[in-house]
Amino acid sequence: MNAIAQLNDQLRQGDSRLGKWVLTMRVSSLPADQKAALIQQVQKFDNFTPENDPHSEHDFGSVELDGERYFWKIDYPDAQMGAHSIDPSSPNATRRVLTLMHSSEY
Repeated sequence: MNAIAQLNDQLRQGDSRLGKWVLTMRVSSLPADQKAALIQQVQKFDNFTPENDPHSEHDFGSVELDGERYFWKIDYPDAQMGAHSIDPSSPNATRRVLTLMHSSEY
């Protein structure tokens, strides 16, 4: 597994030192128990395939909760959050942002 995928997995699984999670309005408005179940599914996601992860970066996925599809994606801004990182494999140069959204918000 490459360094970018490892760092993305760490953020997705809860390592907030590497970045932050952003929940869209629709996800934020879910009842607390549903939101917690959705976050847990994203944290446990491991169904990466060449079709859904063509660059082997573990930066996108989809999960289903109560018949609704949700997407998550990871972006790579620089450490100051002002521009795209020039080196997403460096935790010092990159502050990752995982966005969790309902499929209708994509």
